[in-house]
Amino acid sequence: MTNREKMAMIERGMDPGMQKARPAAPTPFISLKFGLLLVGLGLGLIFALFTVWNLSLTKQDGVAVYFGFICIFGGLGLIISYAVEKKWLDQQKDKDL
Repeated sequence: MTNREKMAMIERGMDPGMQKARPAAPTPFISLKFGLLLVGLGLGLIFALFTVWNLSLTKQDGVAVYFGFICIFGGLGLIISYAVEKKWLDQQKDKDL
């Protein structure tokens, strides 16, 4: 399929090597995303530990609390990462206009 597209571009006088490149997200966002995810997971573990200690839960209930807090805080870390990334991209759009 790409061969046909390139042949059509050549017939129209276009250069097939000059295709629009999609702007990729900067690599610092990947580091930010993983960093905030790991911070969220760590906070989830700490909060789960204190919750299990203070409520004196059984071993089975404690496992559920750990998984719950890890998922909640990991998700919050990703949401914060998304908000920071979106804010930065919106600022870049405003600068380009």
